Formats: sequence, C-alpha cells, structure tokens
Amino acid sequence: MKTLIAAYSGVLRGTGSSILSALQDLSAITWLNRSKVEKQLQVISVLQWVLSFLVLGVACSVILVYLICTDCWLITALYFTWLAFDWNTPKKGGRRSQWVRNWAVWRYFRDYFPIQLVKTHNLLTTRNYIFGYHPHGIMGLGAFCNFSTEATEVSKKFPGIKPYLATLAGNFRMPVLREYLMSGGICPVNRDTIDYLLSKNGSGNAIIIVVGGAAESLSSMPGKNAVTLRNRKGFVKLALRHGADLVPTYSFGENEVYQQVIFEEGSWGRWVQKKFQKYIGFAPCIFHGRGLFSSDTWGLMPYSKPITTVVGEPITIPKLEHPTQQDIDLYHAMYTEALVKLFNQHKTKFGLPETEVLEVN
Repeated sequence: MKTLIAAYSGVLRGTGSSILSALQDLSAITWLNRSKVEKQLQVISVLQWVLSFLVLGVACSVILVYLICTDCWLITALYFTWLAFDWNTPKKGGRRSQWVRNWAVWRYFRDYFPIQLVKTHNLLTTRNYIFGYHPHGIMGLGAFCNFSTEATEVSKKFPGIKPYLATLAGNFRMPVLREYLMSGGICPVNRDTIDYLLSKNGSGNAIIIVVGGAAESLSSMPGKNAVTLRNRKGFVKLALRHGADLVPTYSFGENEVYQQVIFEEGSWGRWVQKKFQKYIGFAPCIFHGRGLFSSDTWGLMPYSKPITTVVGEPITIPKLEHPTQQDIDLYHAMYTEALVKLFNQHKTKFGLPETEVLEVN
C-alpha cells in the first residue's frame, strides 16, 4: 500500500513538473511569436513609408486620370475642384494632424532602425528657429521620424515648439501625397512658405531645412560623414531677415541605411544626375538596401542601422531686414563652426573614432 502511494505521489510530482515545463515552453513560444510579429510590423511600417516616398504621388495621379474615363469621373472632378481652392494651403503651414503624427505605425517605424532624438539645449518659445539638418542621406529618414511624427517625442522634448520639416515644393503638386505630407507638419522649402511661418505664424516655430539637399544625397554612402554647406547660405540669409535663431543638427547613422552607386565627376551618370537636379530639383540616385524578407538580399528596405539625431545649441541671430553679404558670411561661419563642434562632441558616443573628421564641402 505504501509502495502504491509513493508511486502515485511520484506520478503527481512528475505530472506537475511536466505541466510546469510545458507552461514554460508555451511562454517562450508566445514571446517568440510576439517578437516576430513586432518585427514584421516594423518592416511593414517602413515599407509603407518607402513606397509612399517613391510612388504615392505618381500612383494617385494615374488613378485620378484613369477615373476620368470611367463612371467615377465625378471623384476626380470634385478632388481637383477642391484642390484649386486649397492650392496655397501648404505655403501657410499646411494642415498638421496630431492624430496622424501620433499613429502607432511611426513607433514601429522608429524601432526598426532604431531612431533616437537627442536634445542638448532648451529652446525658448518666444523665438523662431531654423534647424539645419545634416546629412541628407538618401531619404532623410531621421528628419522625417523625428520632426514629422511624435515617435521620438519631439513635442515633449521641446515643449511649445512646433516643427515644420521643409521638403521639395514639387511634392505638394502631387494629389493625395500633399495631404499625407501636410498631416505630418511637412511644408514646401521655398521663400514664401518660410517667410509666412517666420513672420505671420507667431513664435515657437522651428523650420527644419535639409541644407545639403539633392547635391548632398549624391555623396551619401556608409562610413562617410560629409556635408554640403560651404556655399549654402540662403538659409542664413532667411534667418537674418526674420531674426530666427539657427540650430545645427547632425544625424549620426543617416548615411548608413542605404548603399549607393557613386558616379565619378565627369561620368555620364553624374551628368544625368546634375541635369535632373538643375531642372527638376532632385537628383535620381541608384541605391539599394536589404530585401523585404531577408537582410542577405538586395531591395528597397533600408538596413536596420541606428540613427541618432542630435539637436545642438541655438545660435542667436539678430533681425536685419537687409543683411549684407558680410553679415551672411559671418553667421554662416559661426553656424559651420557650431556644426563641426557638435559633431566632434558626440561622434565617439555613436561609434565613430576620435580621429573621424566631418568633411565640409
């Protein structure tokens, strides 16, 4: 009898251990699946943005033109009628949507790389600002995530400051794409828009200008820290005309997420790129990232490399209605010096050697 009881107790103990082991295995499987799901959501969030960046405007234009030839022609007619009345909205700051800026998709977008925003100094809400963002990279992923969404909590880190990321004005001529861009607080990078935001929109405005633009994107490649700035002085002139403080901003890792074919000066490829840049405003790049399903294949997905955007100390700028070239050169030199200093102060924190030098072209 005692033997049977002992055996029965052993079975129970064994069963308990088996159940506990099974629960632990189930917990591990659940965690693994959750991790996989989150990674897939990160990939999807980045994919939708890359496709939006590359084809949304063209695709929507084609669809609207096609609808004219169908029974749904009224959709196109109504949209373009409304577009005619709404044409100048982007020049006045657009239609920012906090709901869109707080979409969960942007948090998955952030975590894919991941992307981080580092604040070094407070910004006064009684002033307006022009952020110079460097480098451009291929798509300006850090600029978009940090200043056109709330994924990195830009509004909490800089309370009372309203960021406007400036991009090519041509994007706002594309149906539907323009609405998508405006909802994130993106505006055209032209004088009319910047003049309005810095003079008729109160204070606490921060316009983020990717100073190097298309020219800088042509030299974007992993391992290279270079900015196109030496002859880019228009943003300094705008700052002086409105008394807007200049804020140097450097994004470590922006150049690491895509590989690009670099054409040498004088080659046919570079000639084509410069013609596009001159007449259209952007330079077509031949680039690749990783594949959608595997990091070992080529595709349009950026590589999962960390991007850290460091916002530097603002440079106080006086308001000069008619700044001279000497004034512009003086504050441009101050800005360049501040940008190099910001880079040198933070480069070792983000994996660069002490000997790394920021190349200013």
